[in-house]
Parts: sequence; C-alpha cells; structure tokens
Amino acid sequence: MTQTEEEIQVKVLESEERQTIVHCSCGDDYAYRIWPTTFLIEHGSGRRARLITAFNISFAPEWTLNDGRGFTLIFEGLSKDCFMFDLREIIPQEGGFEALNLVRNNTDVYRVEF
Repeated sequence: MTQTEEEIQVKVLESEERQTIVHCSCGDDYAYRIWPTTFLIEHGSGRRARLITAFNISFAPEWTLNDGRGFTLIFEGLSKDCFMFDLREIIPQEGGFEALNLVRNNTDVYRVEF
C-alpha cells in the first residue's frame, strides 16, 4: 500500500467514526415516527448526512406514543467545513420534522424542539 492509499484509508475511517447526535422533543403530539429519509443537509454544499439509527421513536410506518421523554437521532458525521445545516424529514406528505439553520458546535450534539 502506498502512502497516498494509506492517507485515503485513514480519511475514510475518520469520516466513518464521526457522528452527529440530535436530541429531540415533540411538544404535545400524541404519537410520532421517523422516516429513513431524514437528513442533515449542510448549507453551502447541500451534502446530506444520512440517518443511521434512532432511539425512543419508531421508523415509519410504525408509531411511537409520546411519553414526554423525546427521542434521539444519530446521523453520519457532518463535513469538517460545515458551519450551518438543516434537519429535514423528506416524506410524501405534510408534517415532516424540520429544524432549520442549526449552527454547528464543537461537540456535534444538538437539542431541537418540534
């Protein structure tokens, strides 16, 4: 393996290890669910970080009753040069989760309320 191949492999591993965590609360909604077509969309590049997994929320078509604890979404890591992004659930109906103009922080852990 050449030095360039090793550098590329290290960069791929670094990007795979990074994750972005979003803790969410949902107000008075009776029940909720998340679609796998939920992304973090970076401003500028338009790059989409995909949803890896979710906790305390069902994936569509199942529903989760709102217990007041909220839910957590785990996404791929954002690009190193990303400073602002949107969380968008892209679904074939109205009412998808959306949080706009989130400012990037050093921890890549965020709290949003829908």
